[in-house]
Amino acid sequence: MTFRVQELSFELIDELRPLIPRIRARDRALADQLMRAASSVALNISEGRTLDPGNQRTRYFTASGSADESRAALRVAVGWRHIQAVDAEQANRLLDSIVAILWKLTRR
Repeated sequence: MTFRVQELSFELIDELRPLIPRIRARDRALADQLMRAASSVALNISEGRTLDPGNQRTRYFTASGSADESRAALRVAVGWRHIQAVDAEQANRLLDSIVAILWKLTRR
């Protein structure tokens, strides 16, 4: 499961890459926040893979929070019409999968 969620986090970044310049053109701070949050998802998952169970769980909780933050940033970008809802659909699907897997990883 940890390998799968890590790959999904990298796919998320690939999916967000074309959206970031469009968001940045209208709201630089929001684009930067989204980039930081999405990067945090991937980095915390990667770090968590090699830690002891207690610290691993903390990293996965942090990654989940960053995934929720990424989802909120996308929703804000759609709300302000920086991007269309359809543009964020695949990223939101990836975020749903990431959060679901992280939920399982934090409950074992």
